Amino acid sequence: MSGELDYLSAYASWRAPMMGHNAVATSQPLAAQAGIRMLQQGGNAVDAAVATAMALTVVEPTGNGIGSDAFAIVWDGKKLHALNASGRAPAAWQHQTFAHLDAMPELGWDAVTVPGAVSAWVALAEKFGTLPLTTLVQPAVEYARNGFPVSPLIGQLWQRGYQKLKDQPGFSACFAPQGRPPAIGELFRNPDQAATLEKIAATNGEAFYRGELAEKIAAFAREHNAALTLEDLKNHRADWVDMLSRPFAGGSVHELPPNGQGIATLIALGILEQWDIGRYTPDSVPWLHLSIEAMKLALVDLQRYVADEDHLEFPAAHLLSDEYLKSRAALINPDRAGDFTFGAPTQSGTVYLATADASGMMVSFIQSNYMGFGSGVVIPGTGISMQNRGAGFALDQGHPNVVAGGKRAFHTIIPAFALDAAGQPLMSFGVMGGPMQAQGHLQLALRIMLHKQNPQAAIDAPRWRVVAGREVIVEPSLDRNTIAALRAMGHNIVLEDPLQSYNFGGAQAIVRDPQGFYIAATESRKDGQALVY
Repeated sequence: MSGELDYLSAYASWRAPMMGHNAVATSQPLAAQAGIRMLQQGGNAVDAAVATAMALTVVEPTGNGIGSDAFAIVWDGKKLHALNASGRAPAAWQHQTFAHLDAMPELGWDAVTVPGAVSAWVALAEKFGTLPLTTLVQPAVEYARNGFPVSPLIGQLWQRGYQKLKDQPGFSACFAPQGRPPAIGELFRNPDQAATLEKIAATNGEAFYRGELAEKIAAFAREHNAALTLEDLKNHRADWVDMLSRPFAGGSVHELPPNGQGIATLIALGILEQWDIGRYTPDSVPWLHLSIEAMKLALVDLQRYVADEDHLEFPAAHLLSDEYLKSRAALINPDRAGDFTFGAPTQSGTVYLATADASGMMVSFIQSNYMGFGSGVVIPGTGISMQNRGAGFALDQGHPNVVAGGKRAFHTIIPAFALDAAGQPLMSFGVMGGPMQAQGHLQLALRIMLHKQNPQAAIDAPRWRVVAGREVIVEPSLDRNTIAALRAMGHNIVLEDPLQSYNFGGAQAIVRDPQGFYIAATESRKDGQALVY
């Protein structure tokens, strides 16, 4: 398929697609280089992914940390494997714990569930890796111990995060040790995090869930009267799961099942196939209108039905049946914006990476603290910043996503993968940023799989983001006549400030060419890098 790609771009970009037999693409250059180092040392795509992920906790702490959750998809050369390494709520959490609130807490210990990212690194390395964790961790340890220059966008987000979280337990001591956040270009060191990463690697994660680090996490939780216990950490497990998929554009798109939001992408793609979306030109008025309406319908189902897979009202695959998708597609008026009721995630703090190697192995991996630095809680002396995934629970007792002990919350973070018509790997891809992820997956799949845009052009193209009701935020680079036409159809179009372009997420993609090499692309709205050799 990729031999048919259009290598010219109609969009403004500072970047060209990178081509080679081994590839890494992610949102921070030093992390991408960590992955390439592993490939050049004889490691495979999983080794590269794990090394990149560990490095990202150091160089992009605004989006992830050692206390993150993670999900992964691996093409091992023959088939796909999917890993859900999201953590569960503390066993002591009950609905009545939060019943007096209007919404789940977003900050502090009451937002913290068991972190799962470390278990993802271990599970991936044990099942597919060729290099030991003690080797994979070295770039991350070097960046943390010796220091790294803070890159531009991350520096801006660090400033914002500090203003919001400076009073949370342990935050300022770790991320603003001089009484302020580091400036863009300033060398930042985190020796505590270096030592923690070494302990994790030396014990294959045991120190984090059952040993010294686990005890420090549990002790700090007790100090703040939090529910998380050593037993909660010991009981954590990452799960290999069966994927959900939909045929699309002669191939297929694959997402993890709930508790993630990937099913929304598949629903929207299924709806758009009912409308034969391929007959319209990308960025045209009907193409944008139908795409927006399909996404709105998908988000209705997402909000209503998605929860921990063990707590769903019915199998998630029911939402992807042809009969159901035809009935949903019939609700779209081709000439007018619908007024659907739905709610999309509103915060983001995530990193995504894609890797591929010459043997044919490909990885799609995502990890996140959820909202920026997460809960703001940092375990003293460790550099472990804790996610705030508890904020993803609902408080409505009739909802499948209602908060409960030992339960996984609804998750925004999702990796994606596409296969071609022969069932061979086509693309590992993802779009970080809570409200953009399912919507970004849809937009990349349409552009690359259906319209044959090269991945860098597809990433650079103007994006839109459904918010609520008829409100849609678009980038100002979208043609103004197109914007006027969409408004005339009833869409409430809001132009995003160009300086806030990171609100449209951060995409990374690696496309496999039938000739055996890869085409890698990275987000032009972020600090990232795509590397090949």
